[in-house]
This record gives sequence, C-alpha cells and structure tokens, in this order.
Amino acid sequence: MKRIAIYPGSFDPVTNGHLDVIERATRLFDEVIVAVADNTEKHPLFSMEERRALVESSVIKLQGVKVDTFNGLLVHYAREKGACALIRGLRAVSDFEFEFQMALMNRQMDSTIETMFLMPKDTYTYLSSRLIKEIARLGGDITPFVPETVKSQLMAKLKA
Repeated sequence: MKRIAIYPGSFDPVTNGHLDVIERATRLFDEVIVAVADNTEKHPLFSMEERRALVESSVIKLQGVKVDTFNGLLVHYAREKGACALIRGLRAVSDFEFEFQMALMNRQMDSTIETMFLMPKDTYTYLSSRLIKEIARLGGDITPFVPETVKSQLMAKLKA
C-alpha cells in the first residue's frame, strides 16, 4: 500500500525551511502532498493559485511530491487523499504547544491519521514567511531564505 503524507500550510510564500521539511518527508513516505491551505484567518499576499504555482516551481525536482490546494478540515482532506500521516514542521519550542493541540484535535477526529513533527535544518529554524516578507519590504536580501523564483515573484508583488 502506498504511504501518503500531507504537508499543509499557507506557504505565503514557500521558504527554504518548508522545502527542507518536504525533502525530509520524501524519505519517509512514497508520496508527499503539499497542500496549500485557504486559511480564512490569514490575509495572504499571494493568491492561493499563486502560492500553489510557487510551491510547484520549488519542488519540481523532488520525486514523489505533488502540490494541491484545499479548504475545510484537514482530516477530511487527508482522508479523501488516502493519507496515513500529516506532516508538521517545528521550528522552535514556541511552535510545539499550538501544533500539539492541533495534532490531538486531528487525532480525535480521525485516529487513523498520524501527525509527524519534522524539524528543518538548524540553519532554517528561524525562518518564517512573515519574516521573509518583512525583510523584503524593508529592502533586505532574501536570497538565502527562498528559491530564486519565489524571490523574483515576491519582489514583483511588493513593487506592484
């Protein structure tokens, strides 16, 4: 049976930290679906389709990775895709409490879907999409933090 994992997120934009977690997940699962979420509580800079396209261009060389969009409950989406696991990235201890609560709630809704926490390389633990957008807005160099396609799209979006 094919082992499928879902890596959900807003990816506004996708960072090298996200990509590191995706690459780590591909070593554990036959297929990793990067699921770009339509989070109504966030006000993304990029549209859902733009975020999807940025992720697709960033993972093109990774085997076993698909990119999709979703809205609604993650466990419903995971069940629909036949996933056995949810991948969540942990950057710091401060992420853990929220992620732990989410994992327990997801387990309550569907105990057949496991949550796995993966940490990015230590060089990416401080990265967040929010910080990258702020650095770019203030004229800083985001080259070490995102793929080149993301950098060019972000800079174009901020100039518009």
